[in-house]
Amino acid sequence: MTDNSRIATVQLGDKGPETGVQGLGCMGMSFAYGPSDAKESRATLERALELGVTLYDTADAYGAGENELFLSPFFRAHRDEVVVATKFALSIPPGEPTRRVIRNDAPYIRQAVEASLKRLDVETIDLYYMHRRDVNVPIEDTVATMAELVREGKVKHLGLSEVTAAELRAAHAVHPIAAVQSEWSLFSRDIEAQVVPAARELGVALVPYSPLGRGFLAGSFGSADKDLTEGDFRRQQPRFTGENAAANAALLAPIRKLADAHGVSLGQIALAWVQQQAKVHGLPVVPIPGTRRPSRVEENTAATRIELTAEELGLLEPIAGQVAGDRYADMTFTSAGRE
Repeated sequence: MTDNSRIATVQLGDKGPETGVQGLGCMGMSFAYGPSDAKESRATLERALELGVTLYDTADAYGAGENELFLSPFFRAHRDEVVVATKFALSIPPGEPTRRVIRNDAPYIRQAVEASLKRLDVETIDLYYMHRRDVNVPIEDTVATMAELVREGKVKHLGLSEVTAAELRAAHAVHPIAAVQSEWSLFSRDIEAQVVPAARELGVALVPYSPLGRGFLAGSFGSADKDLTEGDFRRQQPRFTGENAAANAALLAPIRKLADAHGVSLGQIALAWVQQQAKVHGLPVVPIPGTRRPSRVEENTAATRIELTAEELGLLEPIAGQVAGDRYADMTFTSAGRE
């Protein structure tokens, strides 16, 4: 491994931790995307760290805590080298393992953080996100409880996921927010209208999840209902099934054109576009593509060194406006559903 194979670093917002400019989404190692190989996933974690990836993203809802448990040995072995990010808010009712109830109330947050600390086997969570917004609880109250966790030393930095610009401003007024996590890719650009400008104004970083459109932008599959296993979460997402999938597959043509021109993969062009939004919008952007293979994390991190020209960015510009289908069957739980 040469020195220039390591990715650059960036600070997550004005008051957040320093991380690599690309993180790693770990959900698929335990949950949502079908069977995984534990040995290969562990090798992926180690290879990512060698390449300068230091932000590792999980949540208590991923496999009902299984993902946090899976990651804990890696975090213990590299505690001073990694930024541990996890989330609360998607409560699993007793006896209903497939159901999720959004909770942002103080008693639940305190219960959730203690459970995550125990599963992760760490004394402090570096970046603690509110996973989804419970509109019945004032966000100021939720963040006030999260701020108490910071003062108690259980959490270092606060994050929010899928919040509107107004919610971000209200939260930041209570306690500094280091990062906002939202879906952002060539297929999903709704946050650019209001959330991204608010984050830039407040000194908050953006952490895009699904920057590869859950693999669709990388050409990993063409139709979820035809190409993916029965339990794969993507079979529930409208844009990846039926006629929507066929229409959206046609939108990959300009990405493929640029990939051929650069001699790289479709996924690398899609990731390079997301990485370059840091310069376009003037704020830290640290995408967290998920993968379970060392070779894929090598490919993903290499995308941080691809520079797209203004003309190439222009070629990709129309894609999002032509996407068929929403990113979730129920968009009320997203910032776009409330903005």
